[in-house]
Amino acid sequence: MADITRRLGWRHLRGAPTAHVRHHHSGRLVHDGPGLSFWYRSLTAALSEVPVDDRELAMTFHARTADFQDVAVQATVTYRIGDPALASARLDFSIDPDTGIWRGAPLEQLGTLLTETAQQHALAVLARTPLASALVDGVGAVRDRIAAGLAAEPRLPATGIEVVAVRVVALRPEPEVERALRTPAREQIQQEADRATYERRAVAVERERTIAENELASQIELARREERLVEQRGANTRREAEEGAAADKVRAEAEASRAVRLAEAEAARQVALADAEARRTERLAEAEATRTARLAAAEADRAVRLAHAEAEAAREMGEARAQAQAAWLRVHADVDVAVLHALTGTQLAENLPRIDSVTVSPDVLTGLLSRLGGAPSAGRREPGAADGTPPGGRA
Repeated sequence: MADITRRLGWRHLRGAPTAHVRHHHSGRLVHDGPGLSFWYRSLTAALSEVPVDDRELAMTFHARTADFQDVAVQATVTYRIGDPALASARLDFSIDPDTGIWRGAPLEQLGTLLTETAQQHALAVLARTPLASALVDGVGAVRDRIAAGLAAEPRLPATGIEVVAVRVVALRPEPEVERALRTPAREQIQQEADRATYERRAVAVERERTIAENELASQIELARREERLVEQRGANTRREAEEGAAADKVRAEAEASRAVRLAEAEAARQVALADAEARRTERLAEAEATRTARLAAAEADRAVRLAHAEAEAAREMGEARAQAQAAWLRVHADVDVAVLHALTGTQLAENLPRIDSVTVSPDVLTGLLSRLGGAPSAGRREPGAADGTPPGGRA
């Protein structure tokens, strides 16, 4: 399709190298040729675009053979338009000046013309050919007949069409007929396959028999060798047993001799150990007696020294206590009796055991209160003033 551009009322057409463009203006041919590019006005221009490249036309149609069997024919026709001026005069190749689209369908008209012409010649040749011959040689015959018929067709040169090539792709019968035609060949192939299978099985059986015979002979030979092997193993076992018994006897004698030597050595060692233990025990007893005597003498001496020390300490402690008592008496000779009573109570309290609780009865409490109430009224007396008793209550 041509490329058309609009500019201020004008149109510009740019054609392809494979498209022949014819431009008429007022009935006069202005531009004519492939791959043109020019300006024009759409109201006064008449344009035609004819493709000049090779085109493929595929066709499929059915035909009937001489034995009334239906076959499908697939063919392809290659053609081109050799005379664009003649083709544009016989067919409508005019295009719209504004869009560049064909106003009609010229290529469809060409396809119909070529298909019907080719189909007419193919039907004519297949109608006189049986199905078997058509399937074997029909492709070449139909191709040649279609090519010859299209070359002899007067309308094609008159329209400017040139046929470049004709190809017949396939010629097939109906599926049921095709399966029926394949059956004899399939059966023959199957018979050949069965015969090959039987022969292969026979060869396999013969080989299996040979293999079985070889295996049997091998088993017999193996059994014979195994028998010899068992005999040899028995002889080897007896020889090993005899050699083992002799070795055991030698080993037992050596073990007995060794045991005797070990027993004698052990007895001598035990005697030596007993003598050494006796001498050691005697030395230990003597040493223990000496140590015990020394310890007893040391203990007696220590006891004597401890007794003298304790007697001396007791004597010194008694003298110290007597001196302390005398000093205490000298110190408290002039002290009031109440103070002595208080000191006595304090020392008594220090030496008394722990008292958890004290129970005071009403009688004790009444007496204490009476004594506390009468003490002030009796008045104080100087200690030792009335009876001449020294402090501390001693004469």
